[in-house]
Amino acid sequence: MSTLQNTAGRMTNYRWIICAMLFFATTVNYLDRQVLSLTWKDFISPEFHWTDTHYGYITAIFSIVYALGNLFAGRFIDWMGTKKGYLWAIAVWSTGACMHALCGLATEVTLGIENAANMISATGALASTIAITSVYYFIAARIILGIGEAGNFPAAIKVTAEYFPKKDRAFSTSIFNAGSTIGALIAPLCIPTLARYFQRMGVGNGWEMAFIVIGGLGFIWMGLWMFMYKKPDENPHVNAAELAYIEQDKEEDKKATTPATKDEKSISFLQCFKYPQTWAVFFGKFMTDGVWWFFLFWAPAYISDVYGFSSDTPTAQMLIFVLYAITMLSVYGGKLPTIIINKTGKNPYAARMQAMFIFALFPLLALFAQPLGNKEVFGEQAYWFPIIIIGIAGAAHQSWSANIYSVVGDMFPKSTIATIVGIGGMAGGISSFLINMSSGLLFDYADKTQMVFLGFQGKPAGYFIIFCVCAVSYLIGWCIMKALVPKYKPIIVD
Repeated sequence: MSTLQNTAGRMTNYRWIICAMLFFATTVNYLDRQVLSLTWKDFISPEFHWTDTHYGYITAIFSIVYALGNLFAGRFIDWMGTKKGYLWAIAVWSTGACMHALCGLATEVTLGIENAANMISATGALASTIAITSVYYFIAARIILGIGEAGNFPAAIKVTAEYFPKKDRAFSTSIFNAGSTIGALIAPLCIPTLARYFQRMGVGNGWEMAFIVIGGLGFIWMGLWMFMYKKPDENPHVNAAELAYIEQDKEEDKKATTPATKDEKSISFLQCFKYPQTWAVFFGKFMTDGVWWFFLFWAPAYISDVYGFSSDTPTAQMLIFVLYAITMLSVYGGKLPTIIINKTGKNPYAARMQAMFIFALFPLLALFAQPLGNKEVFGEQAYWFPIIIIGIAGAAHQSWSANIYSVVGDMFPKSTIATIVGIGGMAGGISSFLINMSSGLLFDYADKTQMVFLGFQGKPAGYFIIFCVCAVSYLIGWCIMKALVPKYKPIIVD
C-alpha cells in the first residue's frame, strides 16, 4: 500500500468514473459529427443533387465554425466552470445534430416542392437550386453543431487536469480521447443501418431519423453529468487518499527550484499569444488535426469513390469498422510517456516530445496507401491495404493528440488550460477547413479532367495527393513545436 493510502485510508477511484464520463461524451461527440459523412453519399446526395464540392463546403464551414468556437469555448469553460460549461456545450451540439433532420423539409417548403421524390427527379436549373438551398440549411445546422462541439475538448481537458496528477494525464486523456475512435467505430455499423431501416419503414428518406436518434444521446449524457460531477475537493465520492493522490503535484511544485505556477491567477486571452508554448500547441494542432478530420469525413466517400462500396453495404461497414478498430491502439500511446519517464527519469514534457516523434513517423505509411490499394496489381481485395494504413495513421494521430493535450496541462496553470486547448482546437479547425474545402474541389476537378498523378487517374489521383500531404504533416508539426519550446518551461504567473 502506498504512502498516500497509508496516511488517508484505502484510496477511492472516482477519478476513473469521471474519465468514463468524458469518454462517453467524446463518443457521442464523434457519433454526431459522423452522421453526415456516412449518409451524404448514398442517402442525402441523390435527394439534393450534391457533388463533392457541395459536401466539401459543408464540412469546411463546420470546421471553421468549430475553429472559432474553440477559441471562445475554452474561455467560456474557464469562466463558467467545467460542470455548467460542459452541460451548455453538449446541449447546443445535440440540438444542432437533431436540426439536420429538418433540412429536407425546410428545402421543400422554401422551394415549394411537394415531397422528396420530386426533389430526386428534378433536373437542370431546379436541381442546382435544390442543391444550393439544401446546402445552406445543412450549413446552418452544422454551425450549431460546431459551436457546441467546440466545448467538448476544452472542458474534458480541464476536467482531466482537475482529477488527475500530471504523470497520469496523458493516459487518462488517451482513454477519453479513445471515445472519438469508438464513436467513429460504432458509427458505420449503426448510422447507415438506421438510415436504411427508417427508409424502408417509410419514415422520410431514413437519414433524418439517423440524425435524431444519434443526436438524442447527448441529452441522456446531460442527465448523468448533472448528478455525477463535482470538483474533487467537494465530491463525497472522493476520499482523502484519492484527493491527496490527485493533488500530489502541489507538493512537488513547492519543492521545485523554480516558482510554482499560481493557479489562482489566470492569463488574459491576449497574453496567451505572447508565449511560445501557446504557439507550439497552435502549430502542433494546425499541422495535424486536418489529417484526422480528412480521414473522418472522407473515408466513407473514399471507399465508395475508389472501390464502389456504398456506406450501407457489409463490405463498406466492415472496412470502416476495421479502420477504427486499428485506431484503438492509440490507448497505449498515452502510456508511452509514462514508460519513458520511468525508464529514463525525463521530465513529462521531454518524454511526451520523444513519444510524439515516434508517433509522427507512422503517418509516413500513408505514402503507400494508394499504391498498395491498386486492384490491378494486388488483386480484388487490395482495398484492405489502404484501410489498414489509414487505421495505423489514425492510431498515431490519436496518440499524438492525447499527448499534445497533456502538454497544455504540463505548462499552463489550470485556470488557463481550457483557453489554451481552445486555441489549439481553433488551429485544428482551421486546418480541417483548409483540407476539407480543398479536397472537395480537388476531387471534383480530378474527376472532371481525369487528372493524372504518379500513375493514378481521376479521383484516385486526387486522393493520392491528399494522402501525401497527410503523411508528412506530423513530422513538420513536431519540428515546429520542438523549435518553439526545446525544453520544458512552465508558465509562471506573477
